[in-house]
Amino acid sequence: MENLDQLKQKTAWISILSNTLLVALKFIVGFYTGAMSLISEAMHSSVDLLAALIAFWAVHKSSVPPDTEHDYGHGKYENISSAIEALLIVGAAIGIIYEAAEKLNMESAPQFLEYGIAIMGGSMILNYFVSRRLMEVAKKTGSQALEADGLHLRADMWTSAGVLAGLLGMQLTGWYWLDPAIAIFVACIIFHAGWGMVTESTKELTDTSLPPEDEDRIGAIFMQRKEVLGYHCLRTRKSGSYKLLDVHLLFDENMTLAKVHAICDDLEKQIHAAFGTFDVLIHPEPAGHTETNAAQYKKAHIEPRP
Repeated sequence: MENLDQLKQKTAWISILSNTLLVALKFIVGFYTGAMSLISEAMHSSVDLLAALIAFWAVHKSSVPPDTEHDYGHGKYENISSAIEALLIVGAAIGIIYEAAEKLNMESAPQFLEYGIAIMGGSMILNYFVSRRLMEVAKKTGSQALEADGLHLRADMWTSAGVLAGLLGMQLTGWYWLDPAIAIFVACIIFHAGWGMVTESTKELTDTSLPPEDEDRIGAIFMQRKEVLGYHCLRTRKSGSYKLLDVHLLFDENMTLAKVHAICDDLEKQIHAAFGTFDVLIHPEPAGHTETNAAQYKKAHIEPRP
């Protein structure tokens, strides 16, 4: 666990450093050339930098072990950080659209566009490698904060490509209205990505169940053991990279407590091996003595064994 937490924090630092460099360069070149599209992209990268800082704080905070006030750990901090990042992205997109719309009929033309073209090309290359690293570590550790940060940078690559195309178009054609038009296009992409993150983080914060395919895999693990006669009341949720489930398993009423306990321990190990970090709570019950409440049998699989 400690190694994974250290990996998440080191990876978050990579994003912070790369975003700091890009924000500084984009703002400097944007104001120097007077290109609204480049300044809007700098604002986008500023949001990414703030998101990276929030992600770093979140992965550090979420790695704190459970305490007397947080029996299930601090994984929700990652979900909170993702929600904050999403709202920042949406707000930045609205601000860019407002500023760019006012400049659609601008008379002044951006200058020294070749500097903007160079910085946008470099930005795309750097963000490609950093985002790939973030997504790799997010997949390995299950960190929602790092995944959100990686998605930010991938979105930044597309917006950078749009800005680059606009700068090239202005230099080749002299159509300077392309500058605010591209800025608005970039803002729409940013808004779409941010709104999707708002939806996803809301699901996590309201304890939405794990995807049905994951619950089916969990149920299959239970039913692979011939001693397990069925299960019901399967409930799952996620707290950052920390997943939790509780379930009622049915056993032969004549089976000893020691054997039931050993089987449950083995099932927990199998779930950990299949899904990574997982808090598993199993409630064993004697088959045939279970209440037939319909609500209680939600997400149930009960079948006779030969």
